[in-house]
Amino acid sequence: MSNSLALRRRTFLNFGLLGAAVSAALPVKAFAQAPANVSFIAPTADNPIRINFNENALGMSPSAQAAARDAVAKGNRYAKAEITQLHTKLCDMYNVPKNFLLLTDGSSEGIRALLGAYSRLPKVQLVIPELTYGDGEHFANLYNVPVVKVPMLADWKVDVAGLKKAVDGFDGFSIVYFVNPNNPTSTVTPASEIELWVKSKPDNTLFIADEAYAEYVSDPNFKSIANLIQDGLDNVVLLKTFSKFYAMAGMRVGFAVGAPAIIKMMKDQVAGEKLNYPGVTAALVSLDDEPFQEYSRASNLESRKILASCFDKLGAKYLPSSTNFMFFELNEPIHAFQKKMAARNILVGRPFPPAMNWCRISLGTPQEMAYVANELTKMRAEGVF
Repeated sequence: MSNSLALRRRTFLNFGLLGAAVSAALPVKAFAQAPANVSFIAPTADNPIRINFNENALGMSPSAQAAARDAVAKGNRYAKAEITQLHTKLCDMYNVPKNFLLLTDGSSEGIRALLGAYSRLPKVQLVIPELTYGDGEHFANLYNVPVVKVPMLADWKVDVAGLKKAVDGFDGFSIVYFVNPNNPTSTVTPASEIELWVKSKPDNTLFIADEAYAEYVSDPNFKSIANLIQDGLDNVVLLKTFSKFYAMAGMRVGFAVGAPAIIKMMKDQVAGEKLNYPGVTAALVSLDDEPFQEYSRASNLESRKILASCFDKLGAKYLPSSTNFMFFELNEPIHAFQKKMAARNILVGRPFPPAMNWCRISLGTPQEMAYVANELTKMRAEGVF
């Protein structure tokens, strides 16, 4: 047996055994709640491993799937009662009055509504980190709102002082959009760096906190901005989604939390809380399905360990992850790496300028990540990664 073939076989066995051990280590109670569609099948061109959109590879919980299926039979009706139930449930969860919360078509509609509302001001700018989720910039461009991109610090950390400087030097209204944990870096911006600035209530400034991945975070430096809204601050709005942790990306359910004046401005930009029936009922059930939430967190953590172990063995630089994805450095442009992975029936994240030699990999199931780790190791042995 050649050295190369021996390495491939040894690597496959190592990561394959790790994936099997991971499944055995997941919570037994939660495992009983796992979807039936997570058994691993080697990828093909028609059915690749999709680790490119930060989706929850487990799929919705069985209880949420059942609720969504039942709701299809009611698809000829409006989900008015269920929408009210979801709105009330979320207000109770976040300990805010009903006029502090708006249901949205995912969190993207919340971003669009805010940019649309504030674009009417005579002089306004959007201030964002240079490397972050793109919907803020996208909608700002649609509404002709100038965008100020603040360069990142070392290791792609958010420069909060730089964001503040961009706001202080502007004589109009500033919208500060930050994603925490950040996408695509998966890193946390400490609450200590954000809260003092928000609490100082700078003139003519709105803070938009996009916490799409907060349910995955265990970093003690992270704290949701929700507590500032609960304390009465009226210069910040929280955006949330069911797309990621709750595995409902295709169902389009999200919400915004903020002071009544902000929520009213957003309401004027949307078609009302007219969400789809299956999405609303699945969201209601998902919030109560604690065993599946436990299973989802445990599965994600083990997938993260598998990929981190692979990076460590290969000597690849990567950032600490607080979400369901990881960001690592390549020795070539991302476009070239994407093609090589696609040839192996693995889809990875898109380019994120200016980090054009970095790749975002979403965390699939532990079995999928064991397969991906094996492929990365083979690529390194072949000199193509």
